[in-house]
Amino acid sequence: AKAAGCFFSTGSQGGGQETMGLTAVTFFSYQGMVFVPMGYIDERSYSFDEPHGASPYGCGTFAGIDGSRKPSELEKGLAVSHGKHFGTIAAKLAR
Repeated sequence: AKAAGCFFSTGSQGGGQETMGLTAVTFFSYQGMVFVPMGYIDERSYSFDEPHGASPYGCGTFAGIDGSRKPSELEKGLAVSHGKHFGTIAAKLAR
């Protein structure tokens, strides 16, 4: 089985991060892939210190309504955590 994960970028909070994750799961299922969500592997994902695009479905960012906002250091750090988690699960699936 092949692993699949997501990094989301939406225009604003409430802009569809969780909807994207749920929709991706159906696509991955049709492809015979195993969805590896971020879950709550990194406590920063439920931080309220600054806005961020992470959810249990995956890491992400808010691009802003005009697309000019770049991922913050927090969002980049969450992406690294998700990537490490993803790699661990993918390696187990490859055995």
